[in-house]
Amino acid sequence: MIEPDLFAKVYDLQEAETPFVLATVVRTVSVTAAKAGAKAVILADGTVAAGWIGGGCARGATLKAAQDSLADGQPRLISVQPDDQMEEQGLLNGETRDGVRYAHNHCPSRGTMDIFVDPVLPRPELLVMGTSPVARVLVALAGEFGFRVMAAAPAAAHGQLSLADRLIDGFVPPPANGLRYVVVATQGADDFAALSAAVALDVPYIAFVGSRRKAESLRGDLLDAGVPAARLAALKAPAGFDLGAVTPEEIALSILAEAVAVRRRGIASPAP
Repeated sequence: MIEPDLFAKVYDLQEAETPFVLATVVRTVSVTAAKAGAKAVILADGTVAAGWIGGGCARGATLKAAQDSLADGQPRLISVQPDDQMEEQGLLNGETRDGVRYAHNHCPSRGTMDIFVDPVLPRPELLVMGTSPVARVLVALAGEFGFRVMAAAPAAAHGQLSLADRLIDGFVPPPANGLRYVVVATQGADDFAALSAAVALDVPYIAFVGSRRKAESLRGDLLDAGVPAARLAALKAPAGFDLGAVTPEEIALSILAEAVAVRRRGIASPAP
């Protein structure tokens, strides 16, 4: 059972888009300080922000697993066992076998604890630059695909982007608190300013809504302005999978499909 203070901490961290791990004791054998069902909230720096899953016998292995899970986004099952029990099974400290990571329990209790470590990461952010019809559809739809939406445009145009989770004036966003994907959908006079800001960001996906010819022209302008070629190599243009899209809604769908593919599979083109 989740204690009220732990539940409140989980809620506060999720609202603040702060990454954390929820560690749960799922099984104990023999004498252990914590029992099955005990939970703790662990932050990226190793701080136990709420709850308790026992003392030093399991703490080190759990904190290491928590940091690893926050780094790669994957949950882990940790089994903390006494030395003689691990030796009988031919297990080494830190070894992972059949999806379980094993760690020595050096405490006098000599009990076994199995702990499930589950990372809770901020929603990835889709930064949409511009107020074009495609930009407006992206702002309206991206939340349904698990993205937190930030819209970037001059303040006078913010009324067209009211469905965004956050609005910024201009095209230079604040630092990201997690993964960020960028779509430049200005389709007009702001193309150069928005694309300049976009390629300066260290993000896994930057897409430009426009023709291939226009994108190449802007690449040339950016090179002339001193933007490194390596930055421009990451630019995806035209944006989105080739679905034969015509309408703003279809183009937005192709872009969201591509962003999801990059997020889930690390690719920017259809799987072979």
